[in-house]
Amino acid sequence: MNDIAHTARVRRLDLWLNDAFDRLIATDPGVSLEVLPSRGDDARTLAGLRQAHAYHVSAAKDEVPVAWQVNAALIAQCPDLVCVSSGGAGYDTVDVAACTQAGIAVVNQAGANANSVAEHTFALLLGIVKRVVEAHTRLQRDVGFSREDVMGNEIHGRTMGLIGLGEIGTRTARIARGFGMDVLAYDPHLTDAEIRSRGAEPRTFENLIAQADVVSLHCPLDATTRGMMNADAFAAMKRGALFISTARGGIHDEAALLAALQSGHLAGAGLDVWVQEPPPRDTPLLHLPNVVAAYHTGGVTHEARRNVAVSSAEQILAMLHGRRPPKLVNPEVWPTALARIQALKLG
Repeated sequence: MNDIAHTARVRRLDLWLNDAFDRLIATDPGVSLEVLPSRGDDARTLAGLRQAHAYHVSAAKDEVPVAWQVNAALIAQCPDLVCVSSGGAGYDTVDVAACTQAGIAVVNQAGANANSVAEHTFALLLGIVKRVVEAHTRLQRDVGFSREDVMGNEIHGRTMGLIGLGEIGTRTARIARGFGMDVLAYDPHLTDAEIRSRGAEPRTFENLIAQADVVSLHCPLDATTRGMMNADAFAAMKRGALFISTARGGIHDEAALLAALQSGHLAGAGLDVWVQEPPPRDTPLLHLPNVVAAYHTGGVTHEARRNVAVSSAEQILAMLHGRRPPKLVNPEVWPTALARIQALKLG
């Protein structure tokens, strides 16, 4: 009887998720899925998670109640949890160090929404330089103004500086070159040769922000990047430069950015991410004419959400059947996680 495979239990919250996830999980007869309430029935949710072998969790920290984020307190109550899937390239809702200590493999979906976020970067950039939102608002509100009153600029021939050159940054570099821009990149995790192979010229952080006409963030939020774009960094940028972030709130200091824009040192900003999401309506940055703002929607397209759902389901199924997934956030834990999966006799 000890050789009989046990049903692998997958859990997720009832937050919006493309139905491709549920459909793919359902194709595996050795796996069961339960969708748990994110709010309103804590006892049921905790009971479900306590039985989980795999847990798929939204990457957006403002969507997931703290009690259901994957931290040491939750892990302590989930003895059979062997794999966690974050529903995005980021994993703000997962304490990776705590998972590693507990022998839990963590995967993200890096690349699944990369095209969407890279395109969104340029939607923000073009919105600023072409003054699209400003022109739209004036057409709604004003009469008697000239086209020259909302005259924009070209990005052709300008220099884009990318901080982070992973999946999203690489696609952003490709689009930038298509617009005739020169591309610089800073990524401490890549060699100069790797950066060049991805379509950018390597620079130090200090050199990049001093040389770029557009600085665009594509790095994760962690201890090394939190507050990276502070008052000193904005002051070191070119006068008249533009700042874009489709990365994570907290990498840039919102108050420092506001001051740099109000002083005229920076010419504009495109912001998809905020410390608080959505930002309060009275957030000063929202009311500057040279800021184009969005609500962390860079990766929120029909195509990206489907890609994330498929990637999440496929990686969970791979792990539950003892196969190493392609997007391990903590690869050093895989031998331990695999041993735990085999001991549970799942599938």
